[in-house]
Amino acid sequence: MCIKLKPLFSRHKGIGVQFTDEPTGNLDSKASREIIDLLKMSNQKYNQTVIVITHDENIALEADRILTIDDGKIVKDERVR
Repeated sequence: MCIKLKPLFSRHKGIGVQFTDEPTGNLDSKASREIIDLLKMSNQKYNQTVIVITHDENIALEADRILTIDDGKIVKDERVR
């Protein structure tokens, strides 16, 4: 799902922020890899912010930053790259 939030969050002419909730949740490993690669390409090529919500640690480790939430509170904030 892509939500354009131009007035608040856009970095580049309305491209906005992508929010993805478990983007690979029901996919096989090949399709999952393709989705993650597309999200990374979107981030790099369009300088787009991508927010991924996941329970999969391997997917989280692909990020530049990981926020860990427990009981509705941020309990850890890590810069990976």
